[in-house]
Amino acid sequence: MSDFNLDPNELLFVPLGGCGEIGMNLNLYGLGGKWLMVDLGVTFGDDSMPGIDVAMPDPAFIVERRDDLLALVVTHAHEDHLGAVPYLWRQLRCPVYVTAFAAEYLQLKLEEVGLADIVPVHIVCDGDTLDIGPFNVTYHSITHSIPESHALAIRTPLGNILHTGDWKLDPEPGLGEATNPQPFTDFGREGVLAMVCDSTNVFLEGTSGSESEVRDSLIEIVGRAKQRVAITTFASHVARLKTLIDVAAAHDRNVVLVGRSLLRATTAARNVGYLDDGIVFVPEREAGLIPADKCLVICTGCQGEPRAALSKIAFRSHKHVALDEGDMVIFSSKIIPGNESGIAAVQNRLVHSGVEVITEQDEFVHVSGHPARDELAQMYGWVRPKISIPVHGEARHLAEHASFARSLQVPDAFVLENGAAIRLAPGKPAIVDYVEAGRLYRDGDRLIRPDSEIVRDRRKLARAGSVAVIVVMKSSGRLAVLPRIVSYGVTDSGIETEREIGRTLAATVTSAIEKLPTLTRRDDEKLEEAIRRAVRGCLKGTTGTRPLIDVEIVRIPTNRGTQIGSDDKRTEEV
Repeated sequence: MSDFNLDPNELLFVPLGGCGEIGMNLNLYGLGGKWLMVDLGVTFGDDSMPGIDVAMPDPAFIVERRDDLLALVVTHAHEDHLGAVPYLWRQLRCPVYVTAFAAEYLQLKLEEVGLADIVPVHIVCDGDTLDIGPFNVTYHSITHSIPESHALAIRTPLGNILHTGDWKLDPEPGLGEATNPQPFTDFGREGVLAMVCDSTNVFLEGTSGSESEVRDSLIEIVGRAKQRVAITTFASHVARLKTLIDVAAAHDRNVVLVGRSLLRATTAARNVGYLDDGIVFVPEREAGLIPADKCLVICTGCQGEPRAALSKIAFRSHKHVALDEGDMVIFSSKIIPGNESGIAAVQNRLVHSGVEVITEQDEFVHVSGHPARDELAQMYGWVRPKISIPVHGEARHLAEHASFARSLQVPDAFVLENGAAIRLAPGKPAIVDYVEAGRLYRDGDRLIRPDSEIVRDRRKLARAGSVAVIVVMKSSGRLAVLPRIVSYGVTDSGIETEREIGRTLAATVTSAIEKLPTLTRRDDEKLEEAIRRAVRGCLKGTTGTRPLIDVEIVRIPTNRGTQIGSDDKRTEEV
């Protein structure tokens, strides 16, 4: 257990995810020996995580204090804010508070892992107040790119906190009402000790733009298309989905939904009334039956995810949907840092196929769901906090946000990293400790750590390939047959070169074994290490690579006079 001890007389904020990165949000507030968790999200795998689809914050610190964890309060239904609940709740076992839309979205995910009737999910509405131990939490609706996003007004005996969650100030949001400033100005008049605030667009001057403006622009762009149009966006961006439905209607196009997470989001939106039951989507298996000029495909994969719908379509591996020369693909999204190479690979493949690709760098096809500088300044004007704590951003975002807050006359602004414990009250705010923070990877049905042998081996395999050496030894300590060599990702010059390197390695291993003393040859551990050194040295001289080397030793009893079959007709006399 960590040596950290919560002083019951201090109000603490401890981020375990979402500081120094965009995604994987996990925030903790501590007071009176109790903890309140805000959000529990994921991020998605990249090239540094071979075979990993989802990563999430390591909750070890709060798991150790599970008996003092009062609740998880979720700000909205995006994956980076609630996506880890199905994977981590068994470790936490606390009540979960969400809005109706988030509950629908979460329920579908809980069903997939057998937790649908186990997790205690409580539905809250805009303006509801929850008394959770020493924390009084009120939900205030705020505009974002998903329905029912909320900021949290957290009142405590030691001071008030506004936790903004993700937000923007959109005068015409497409779904729901524009943000009402009254609850925020009222809270500001009460006195706000600290504001924990979204930093995603702190470098963007002005405002983030309105969804209604994107709708008008997309209607014009799609109107130019003569053939099939595919538009990719974030699956949970229900406001954008509604915009795209309007775009399709404006040009008498049928809408085809492609992608599992997109279907999940539309199901949740229908269940709570954000999409009319009368809206009809064409099943993806029937996409090929629609005339090209009457088809609009909405698909997942705007971040270049290899298993998402657009990647499969681009590389022509999708079962039902294909794009032809002259078709159009619109990326109605921004690039999340770290996803550049994956997105470029998909876009290049589409261009090679003769498909027209349009991104936000080409035309006005996207507005962000996060506040630009004018919106941040407006929020600080409403709330007037004494302390600014930027979150939801990389280090450069957090530093710029803290500097911007100071320019707005906020007395204290802190740039935190995951695991930093900051005392908000009493007295002068200060970082008082650092607690355990890290990541967990979801690998199939299990959770593994980034430093696990599994991950290390996969990275090495991805970087330099692998060589397997199978050695059959007699009980006398002599080779029974020539060593067998199997390699992956080591040779790339044709079958003859592969066989040549295999023969060279087999000869190298044979020589290394024959030079060993008899006792060493009978010790599996020492023999494996000697073979591994020999193979490593040989490859360094022939290919210059350092692949993962696996050695398998098989021992058989000596049976004089019996030939052991092999390609080289080696016998027991070897």
